[in-house]
Parts: sequence; structure tokens; C-alpha cells
Amino acid sequence: ENIQDVTYENFEIDSIEKFPIIIKENPQLRGLNVTIPYKETIIPFLDEIDEIAKKIGAVNTIKIDPVTKKTKGFNTDYYGFKQSIKPFLESQHQRALILGTGGASKAVKFVLHELGISTVYVTRNPTNETALAYNDVDKNILQTHLLIINTTPIGMYPNENEKPAIDYHLLTNQHLLFDLIYNPTETLFLKEGKKRNTATI
Repeated sequence: ENIQDVTYENFEIDSIEKFPIIIKENPQLRGLNVTIPYKETIIPFLDEIDEIAKKIGAVNTIKIDPVTKKTKGFNTDYYGFKQSIKPFLESQHQRALILGTGGASKAVKFVLHELGISTVYVTRNPTNETALAYNDVDKNILQTHLLIINTTPIGMYPNENEKPAIDYHLLTNQHLLFDLIYNPTETLFLKEGKKRNTATI
């Protein structure tokens, strides 16, 4: 895009309450990306939220007005996930398991519902009847939910030897696995799928 005279820097904070300090101490900032675990808790600190991000309930990108310093939140997870998964969906992908319940999972659920795919959350500590624990994901669940999306950091660098706790031997060539993790490019989750001739993204 021929963008010049810019830098992309990392601002690590141990509490979202420190977000206003970053804005105040860095007047040159024009935007920010938001990652785990702040995609939801950042919202009250923003001046404005894009309509899609508001519906999803999570923000991963912030635009900062150079004059007013007003902040506006967006959710680009929505656009990225939708464009990435659509070409791979087939007729059998009517039901999905979403591994994890963080900010990224909300964008995934929003997209899948737009595409007419029903979803169930899988999490280590389910708090209501709309989510399953990992040990609840049995043969019947895996046979009827042929799309599985990992939205957790399980398997992300430097913990590449970890994977979500599902029964991979029950996967088939009818399943589709999608991992939101970008480092490494092929996680153990995806490698386990490939062993069973499962489609992976």
C-alpha cells in the first residue's frame, strides 16, 4: 500500500486500565491492534464502536483520529474469518464446534450464524447450557459437528506441542478444521487433522 514513515510497535500491558496511558503517552499513535485477552474489555475505553464490532461484542482494531484523538473500535476478525472460510465450506458443514469463548470466538460465531451454520462453544469451564466441556465432546457430537474452529491460544508459539483436548481419532475426511493461530502456521491441532485426511485451514 506504499505506506511510509510508520512503525509497528508492541505495547504490553498487564491491565486494560493502562490503555488510556498508552494513548496519552504516545500522541503519534494512529491505530492499535488488540489481542488476547483484551478484545472485550477494551470496549468501555473507546469513544466509538463500529456497528459490526458492536454486534459481535469484541474489538481487535482501533483507529485514532490524529486531530481529536478520539478512538473507534473495529472487528477485522469478522472480515478475515469470513473470507478465509467461505471457499472451504461444503454441504455437510451445517454444525460447528467453536473451541474457546474469548473475543475471537464471538466473531467466529457471528460469521457462522450469518452463513446459516449452527454453533456450540467448547470450553474448559462451561458456565451455561449453551457450552460444552471438552470431555462432553463425544463420538456423537463429533459425528454431527463436522466443522471445528480453534479460537484458543492452545498450540501457539512457544507452546507448539499443545493441542485442544478432543478425540482426534474420531475425525474423518468429512470434517473441516480451522485454526485462528498464525504462529506456527500449522499447529498440532491441524497436523492431527491431516493425519485423518481431514481438510484444514
